[in-house]
Formats: sequence, structure tokens, C-alpha cells
Amino acid sequence: MTRTISKDVVTKINETVRLNGWVNSRRNMGKIVFLDMRDRWGIVQVVCVPNELDDVSKEVLNEVRPEFVLEIEGVVQARGEKQINPNSPTGTVEVLAKKIVVLSKAETPPFEIDNEERQANEELRLKYRYLDLRHERMKQNIVLRHEIARATREFFYKEDFLEIETPYISKSTPEGARDFLVPSRHYPGKFFALPQSPQQYKQLLMVAGAEKYFQMARCFRDEDSRGDRQPEFTQMDLEMSFVERDEVMELNERALIEVVKKVAPEKKIQEIPFPRMSYKEAMEKYGTDRPDLRKDKEDPNLLAFCWVVDFPFFEKTEDGGWTFTHNPFSLPKPEYIEDLMNKKNIESILTTQYDVVLNGYEIGGGSIRAHRPEILKTTFEIMGYGEKEIQAQFGHVLEAFKFGTPPHGGIAWGFDRLVMLLAGEPNIREIIAFPKTADNRDPMMDGPSEVKREQLEELGIEIKN
Repeated sequence: MTRTISKDVVTKINETVRLNGWVNSRRNMGKIVFLDMRDRWGIVQVVCVPNELDDVSKEVLNEVRPEFVLEIEGVVQARGEKQINPNSPTGTVEVLAKKIVVLSKAETPPFEIDNEERQANEELRLKYRYLDLRHERMKQNIVLRHEIARATREFFYKEDFLEIETPYISKSTPEGARDFLVPSRHYPGKFFALPQSPQQYKQLLMVAGAEKYFQMARCFRDEDSRGDRQPEFTQMDLEMSFVERDEVMELNERALIEVVKKVAPEKKIQEIPFPRMSYKEAMEKYGTDRPDLRKDKEDPNLLAFCWVVDFPFFEKTEDGGWTFTHNPFSLPKPEYIEDLMNKKNIESILTTQYDVVLNGYEIGGGSIRAHRPEILKTTFEIMGYGEKEIQAQFGHVLEAFKFGTPPHGGIAWGFDRLVMLLAGEPNIREIIAFPKTADNRDPMMDGPSEVKREQLEELGIEIKN
């Protein structure tokens, strides 16, 4: 007999069905036992009358407890009018059990699964994340994440973008945060790095003629966690050739509007088109470059998007030098290219960077890129890089740009932050299946952990106290 999932039971009145799932709750009512059976799609009430069961099933019923995994065969029957549960999608029916098989027993969980209150602390929830994910709220968060990803992909497929994967093992280059280093067994003393973003690869795809690229990209940065930051996270990463700033912004604005309308129709976007302001205006008026423009901050369904543009390209370092504010691969606004090439008025140079902000969170950032090698090289020189260092770190990009590079620009969405805001959750750990703790640990897998000495010796690595 083919399995019937919970949401389809209502279409099978008077039919015999096979249910598979977890016992969400058990209620003994004297001569009758009610089991609420849970699967990914919902909950079905099962009525267990000992006289309707075979001898083996009777014995099994006595030991069944919450979170046991069962297979139940039974007949779907309509509930009486007074027994209908209007709050449940399956509340008009129940299944009269005929046979019960235990597929897997369960110990008592460390917290209640059918209690949606966050009754356990985060450490315990993350240690038993596979149980935490059984909560309806957490399940819905994961489903919402899937729906947002699907809607995003569908939008960019429709816009004729190619979804192209870029490597997870790359070269260590300075991109604003610490790299996660990957030692090379074949080349002792040398290291790969996990990518902080696909930035260089997506620009090289423009050199290759891909013209419209996107991917749901995993990114890795060895930095302290916070509510909207994890050491590994997901970006919707995008790059386009032969575009100007406003074209990239317009496309992404349409994408965000369509995604919201498709997956969260209960949400109201405060203002369309999204308002725009300069970095200078945002700092003077709101004291931040990610202002929360909601007119009613008590309304959980209100979404206030805005664009922030005209960022300074450079900022002073502690030792008096210059570093980039967002991305060294950005192109200055056209009127500032001459100043950049002459290395003058550096503090006044504005870049083509654009950020999209939602309810006080930066959920995306991008720019038109420097596609001429001399502009990119001068940017690194302003930041204090010498010729040898530039060639060692970025020679591959500068070389590629000599072979006919189209003007191009792109953006990356902070996908976890977008899902967090649409889910109405307080931090991104609530919408990631297996996140790290605030201090970058994995209580479930007990990581980070020590490795065998043989593994270190194979890599030529020695641990010093």
C-alpha cells in the first residue's frame, strides 16, 4: 500500500490508508487512545480502539509514546459535526487504526516537541537541533526559506540568467574579513581558503562572456557571530554585463517585490519604487547607512525597503593609510575616475556602490565594477599594496582583464537576513537549519574539535601551545 501524507487524508474518506510519521501526542480516554500523527505536511488524528486492532497492534499500542515513529494502517472516516476541529487542515477527518507498527522507538526528548514556546535555551536547542527542527515554527521557517529560494531562482531564470556554481576552495585574498584557511597536503606550507564571496569568480565569468550569472552561494568568513551574521552564510549572488548602476538596482527591486508578493503576500511594502538616498544623507538624517524607514515599527508585516547610494570609496585606517569601505573591485563614479587615477582627493572619491536596506538591515550590496585593469591596479596602490603584492594577490584578475572585459556590475543579497525578516525572527540562527552558536561553536557535532596527530603531520602542521 502506498503511503498517504497527512494533507491528502481529507480526500480519502472511507478508504484504507497507510500513515507514516511521528507521534506528536497521545491521549488515553479509557477504552480509546487518540494518537496525533505528525509528518512534514501536518497532523492527523488517529483513533485506536483495541477491539479494532490485531493482537500485535494491541501490544504495540501499550508502549507507544510521543516521538515514536509509526506505520499505521486504517480507514479514513469523517468526524461528527461536534468533533470537527476548524483550526486544523485535517480537522474534518480521523483515521480508525487497524494495524500499528513501530518503525523506531524514541527516548524522552530534552524538551517538548509539541510545545511551540522556546522553553529550552539556545545551547540545548542547538545541541539537539534535529529535535528543535521538529517544532512547527522551525519547520515553517525552513519551508519559508525554501520558498524564498525557489521564488528567487524562478525570477532570475525568467530573466535569462545562468545559474553557475563557483569553487568552495579558492585562493586567500584580502576581502575585508579573515579567511578560513585550508592547508594543502600536496603543497606543504601552502594554503587554499574558503571564499568570503564569489566576487572574483563572478567577474571572471563576465570576462568569459556569461553576461548574466547568479547563484545561491555559500560564503565563509572567520569573524565573530552576531544576530545577523554567521561564519558561513548564504548569498544570492549576481553579476551582469553591459549595465549601468540604475539597471542593476531596477532589476533587483523587481526581484525583491516579486519574491515578497509570491511567498509573503501578507506583508505590505511601504513604498514602491523603493526610496533612494545618498550615504551622506543617510548618515546626517539617521546616523546610520542602514536606516529603518518604517512609519509604524509595531507593524510586523510592514516592509520598508530603501536604496543607499554614493558611498565613499575609501576610508582611513588606524595607521593613517587607506582601505576600501565596501569592495576594492568597485568602479568610482565617472566624475571621480580622474582623481583616482591621479591619486588625489582620495577622501572625496565616491563609488558606484549601492546597498538595499530593509527595516534597518542591509540585505544586499553591490556596485558597478572596475573592468579596466589600470583602474583596479591604482585602487590597490592607493591602499598601499606594492607591485609584487598586487601581482601575487590579484595578478590573475588583472591578467584576465587584458583580454576584452565588458563593463559589468552586480549585487549580493544577504539571503539569511532576508529570510529572517520575512519570517519575523529575531536572528538568522532561527532560519538556518544547522547554525553555529554566537561564539562560533557547533554543540550538536561538538565542533571545533581536535584532530589526530597523523592528520596534522600529513599536512606538515605543528600545534604550538
